[in-house]
Amino acid sequence: MSETPEPAFGGRRALPPNTSNAAENDPPTVELQGGLTPRGFNPQDYLNVTDVHLFKERWDSNKVDHHTDKYDSNKLIVRRGQPFYIQIDFSRPYDPRRDLFRVEYVIGRYPQENKGTYVPVPVVSELQSGKWGAKVVQREDRSVRLAVQPAADCIVGKFRMYVAVWTPYGVIRTSRNPGTDTYILFNPWCEDDAVYLDDDKEREEYVLNDIGVIFYGEFNDIKSRSWSYGQFEDGILDACLYVMDRAKMDLSGRGNPIKVSRVGSAMVNAKDDEGVLIGSWDNVYAYGIPPSAWTGSVDILLEYKSSQTPVRYGQCWVFAGVFNTFLRCLGIPARVVTNYFSAHDNNANLQLDIFLEEDGNVNSKLTKDSVWNYHCWNEAWMTRPDLPVGFGGWQVVDSTPQENSDGMYRCGPASVQAIKHGHVCFQFDAPFVFAEVNSDLIYITAKKDGTHEVQTLDTTHIGKLIVTKEIGGDGMKDITDTYKFQEGQEEERLALETALMYGAKKPLNTEGVPKSRSNIHMNFEVETAVLGRDFKVVVTFKNNSPTRYSVTAYLSGSITFYTGVSKGEFKNETFSVTLEPLSFKTEEVWVRAGEYMGQLLEQAFLHFFVTARVNETNDILAKQKSVALTIPKVIIKVGFSPQLTEPPKVTARKAWAQGGKLGLPPEVTRSCLLHLVREIRPSSTVQWEEVCRPWVSGPRKLIASVTSDSLRHVYGELDLRIQGRPSV
Repeated sequence: MSETPEPAFGGRRALPPNTSNAAENDPPTVELQGGLTPRGFNPQDYLNVTDVHLFKERWDSNKVDHHTDKYDSNKLIVRRGQPFYIQIDFSRPYDPRRDLFRVEYVIGRYPQENKGTYVPVPVVSELQSGKWGAKVVQREDRSVRLAVQPAADCIVGKFRMYVAVWTPYGVIRTSRNPGTDTYILFNPWCEDDAVYLDDDKEREEYVLNDIGVIFYGEFNDIKSRSWSYGQFEDGILDACLYVMDRAKMDLSGRGNPIKVSRVGSAMVNAKDDEGVLIGSWDNVYAYGIPPSAWTGSVDILLEYKSSQTPVRYGQCWVFAGVFNTFLRCLGIPARVVTNYFSAHDNNANLQLDIFLEEDGNVNSKLTKDSVWNYHCWNEAWMTRPDLPVGFGGWQVVDSTPQENSDGMYRCGPASVQAIKHGHVCFQFDAPFVFAEVNSDLIYITAKKDGTHEVQTLDTTHIGKLIVTKEIGGDGMKDITDTYKFQEGQEEERLALETALMYGAKKPLNTEGVPKSRSNIHMNFEVETAVLGRDFKVVVTFKNNSPTRYSVTAYLSGSITFYTGVSKGEFKNETFSVTLEPLSFKTEEVWVRAGEYMGQLLEQAFLHFFVTARVNETNDILAKQKSVALTIPKVIIKVGFSPQLTEPPKVTARKAWAQGGKLGLPPEVTRSCLLHLVREIRPSSTVQWEEVCRPWVSGPRKLIASVTSDSLRHVYGELDLRIQGRPSV
């Protein structure tokens, strides 16, 4: 195929970067040898293409066999490494002895055969595994049916298709026809593909499931919410390709899931590249949608593509939900993972340093590291030919902008297997992820003379529980053991030593520091805390020795972001306890609603820190816990069993401000259905009805969220099974 004249760059012949799937440069319809038209040459005298059929209806074998029949698109969507069928109609019967033609696939504005952006597909007698090829499977009159097989490592994106016929004087090519555009995706069903996944139930869950569950909350109070990934919705595939275009990702690299997932982790956040979502953790969302109000990815991605500007706002679970849509839509198996007590270790030294004053109070100026109550990221399934054998499979990819990686806010892909075994030398960003799940929590006294003394350490607090959605259900699956060995096992110590050997340094010497060297044991519990009500914190001291001790304790209560960052202290109380030998004593501290209600943040997290000094020994005891206030829920009801021909009515109760998003796509619109309530008084109920017309049958979800200036993360959902149209 001829190309546009190649400009000279720096004294060499080169083409401009080919970084846009949307950009086009049509090849000539007539490409003659020598560029001159011979006398008497008439293209109509030779074999001509009159029509091309792609069999692209939802029920056609191309989409069913390639597991793309769920995509709401009238284009042909197939997966690489697997044959699909097309039919070419000619102006006369095709004679293979004297007629020569081939199918061509082109992507981008500057196609080149050596870059995989121009693919002349040879007609062969037998298709070869993993390679481009076209085989004639049927000839009838003037029609030829072909089995076309893309290479298992070809570029993923939207290709333009042409049919070229050879004549004695050159090539006659079909004109540009958008109706023959073909999307080629990653193929987890193909053994030659880098994202091949050999379990059918896992493929069903991690590629084809368009509704997921994201876990959040606190370790002792785990909550979940459904998320509509919507990877098959109209326009989402084009939006995902647009994300890579905005990143100016070279088309030649878009067949590599390592590169695609790394670019995606940078582009889902807008920190430094005008990506999809702007993150905000300051509880001020005047210019956009609060993160807790989103119930799915569809509106976010469609708005980003249509406005070509970042969408406001997201936090970790929103970034993870959108990123999961991006990966699954392109065919990369993916899941959302939640890590409870996730370390944000600024210098990746495997330590979270909590500095205390000599009286036991926290020194906020010196304490820079933070512990997130939870943090959501993604795992993507792929081979890792760039790493030693054994480090393929699930890879951590995180699009929440936390730390800079190679000049951009992105993270991964990092091999989960490498993280578990401490091989943090392997790319990408393994030290940071290792620290998120394996850091030690260290309490250090900052003395008045400027010296620091390690008081105690907690090796089990960080990475307490790592979970994802179970396969085939909405329950929780514990995957902690895929990231770390059990505390105290020899393998766990070996993994830590391996990480230290590869450069994850600990600046403070904690060897020999006991977890607790005092005869006094302290713990505390926070009773169930309901929004707007008083509750109590019960602190328990236990004296394990025959000696009488006195203890001075300090309780601090703070309003915190779920990232562990404190907004401000709302409660502080000092008390003293005398402990008789071999005894225990409890102290109750009441927290009044008026102390915290005026300062609440988005997820209603309260953080309590209790420090105590044993006066006789000067031993320091420290414990910290976060709790989430119990908040109202949205209740959704459907009056009758919905069918494709009947519009179900949805009732939401105990909802205020605006809400809710339907995970069930309505026929009239795919954007949020909003309902505005000016005011809801205490102990009152608001209800309203919405009508939607389902367009697909099977299990679906209704999802509603409510947001207001006073409270967010009010949420509800309802499982539905949409019946098919009754037979006549």
